[in-house]
Amino acid sequence: MLNKTRVAAALILAGLSSLATAQTVVGVSWSNFQEERWKTDEKAVKEQLAKLGASYVSADAAGSPEKQLADVDSLIAKGAKALIILAMDKDAIVPALAKARARKIPVIAYDRLIEQPGVFYITFDNREVGRMQARAVLAAKPKGNYVMIKGSPTDPNADFLRAGQQDVLADALKRGDVRIVGEEYTDGWKPEVAQKNMEQILTRNGNKVDAVVASNDGTAGGVVAALSARGLKGVPVSGQDGDHAALNRVALGTQTVSVWKDARDLGRQAATAAVTLAAGKKVEGAQTWAEGEKKVPMQAIFLKAVPITRDNLNVVLEAEHIGKEELCRGVDKATGPAACK
Repeated sequence: MLNKTRVAAALILAGLSSLATAQTVVGVSWSNFQEERWKTDEKAVKEQLAKLGASYVSADAAGSPEKQLADVDSLIAKGAKALIILAMDKDAIVPALAKARARKIPVIAYDRLIEQPGVFYITFDNREVGRMQARAVLAAKPKGNYVMIKGSPTDPNADFLRAGQQDVLADALKRGDVRIVGEEYTDGWKPEVAQKNMEQILTRNGNKVDAVVASNDGTAGGVVAALSARGLKGVPVSGQDGDHAALNRVALGTQTVSVWKDARDLGRQAATAAVTLAAGKKVEGAQTWAEGEKKVPMQAIFLKAVPITRDNLNVVLEAEHIGKEELCRGVDKATGPAACK
């Protein structure tokens, strides 16, 4: 009898959960779609919400922190019961959180930290991503003049990545094997800004640059363009995100590594967390984390990333993240990586 009661109770709870989910609207505020990967994230979020029976509404801030504030207001007005925010500016977005909090709407900081009490944080281990970038570049060029092309100064990930890179390079810097001859933030993560910064660093150093630790694939693209314009070949360059163009550069040998953060996994987990939080429940697998600049305790989930080099390009092929034709475009099959044979 007890088992039957438990089963009946479980069925009732499942029914209530389904009913609540069917009424759940999740609002997603995107900073922009400059990076190729954000469209992948969006697709994953939409598909997972559909599977859960929830509704998706969104807004694109097009790189404007001011517009993003208005976007969040609009999403709340459209009935959002949970918000997923990819913040353009970690500080500028804060007023929007007060409005959500007043309405008891849970907020998920998506991939980029918004360090405020009550915000749920979901991302990859970005300090480890920085370590992966620096390890790959250091393995390719153990000694020489290094350039650090950082991310946007308004994105905490830029500093998490830089801290991870420093973890790996610290000993080589102490020994004098590696010397940093240029270091710049990249406003808005814009490739054209990264290219300009790289050009200026090359000019200041008489083109004597041996390696570049660039913090994402967009900035890596700008760096490669600057190096190519000076006729500089064989300079190791890092990146992250697994952008298709970057993976092609890895196959071609113009980029050393792209740390692949599978946006599909992040999108699915964020969508599930949003529906769970909207229902007033705890997110499975979350941990308490307080490693931000302000040391604010937050609930968080960290996904694992994979460094992709010429040696393991098969990983992104087998995961169907990219097709072989696009990956291997322009690659000489005789000298190219095994994935392009």
